[in-house]
Amino acid sequence: MELTEVADRIEITDVITRYTRAVDTRNWEALHRDVFTADAVLDYSVVGGPVGPPSEVVGWIEKGMAGFDRYQHLIGQVSITFEGADRAEVTAYFTNPMVSRAPDGTEKLWEVGGYYHHTMVRTEQGWRSARLVDDMVWTRGF
Repeated sequence: MELTEVADRIEITDVITRYTRAVDTRNWEALHRDVFTADAVLDYSVVGGPVGPPSEVVGWIEKGMAGFDRYQHLIGQVSITFEGADRAEVTAYFTNPMVSRAPDGTEKLWEVGGYYHHTMVRTEQGWRSARLVDDMVWTRGF
């Protein structure tokens, strides 16, 4: 494996980390600035969400996550297949535990797991996601 490929793999994995950190810290602007291309397509249809550009979909993510007091993405395996020097198909396994608080103060744990499928492209700002498909495989607590 060439050193440039190793560096690209690290940077692509970092894009996935930036995605989960932005969501987990409610830094919605970072999704636009640090994760997606301006013309990216985000597909949350498997969970009943929209398919569209970040400008239309990030608000939906924000609204959906507002129902939870706290949450944390855990990323597992990351599979990267390069298609030339400037494009890669990426699948990241995820688990996302989320906590909601009832009016009486009790907490409930909800969990989802699945895969984030990304099409990553090299841009002037580095690697960015041009397409994200949320592929939820399982839930618990819903």
